[in-house]
Amino acid sequence: MNKQVSFDNEQLILVDGTGEPIGSKPKLQCHQGHGILHKAFSVFVFNSRNQVLLQKRSAEKMLWPAYWSNSCCSHPRYHEAETEAAHRRISEELGIEVDNLEKHFDFEYRATYKDVGSEWERCSVFTAFSDDEVEVNPSEIEDTRWVPSNELANVLAAETDRFTPWIKLEWKQLLPLIQFR
Repeated sequence: MNKQVSFDNEQLILVDGTGEPIGSKPKLQCHQGHGILHKAFSVFVFNSRNQVLLQKRSAEKMLWPAYWSNSCCSHPRYHEAETEAAHRRISEELGIEVDNLEKHFDFEYRATYKDVGSEWERCSVFTAFSDDEVEVNPSEIEDTRWVPSNELANVLAAETDRFTPWIKLEWKQLLPLIQFR
């Protein structure tokens, strides 16, 4: 699977501080400079061995290239439910199907990557489960690894410069809300 699924000109959903849609702009424009607040989602995929799937972002990514992050993250399309968007993107990036997709919270963050651009997102955070074998889309992902869920906080602390800023924020908020199988 090597199919481009993300485009600089795709329209992202702009939102206000409460998460209400207020328009759209191209993805590239949303990520330039200090960024424009837009809707996004992140998914943490767990397996039956109490591990969480991490992905190393493609080196071709504009923001945080070749950094490790959560299992899957992207942007919903207009008239697409968040859960539908999450399922679509998990399939496009990881080549797997997931069970028990569950939304846990929304939060807003802003992070700047060098002098290249920024993420300013109102992000919905999900968990899901799968024991499927991952087949990465190399246009999106360079590598994956499964990490024991109870060790991820230590991995994030030990390798902090190798991870995207949003995974650190999300994991800290998510950990008290979830129960491992």
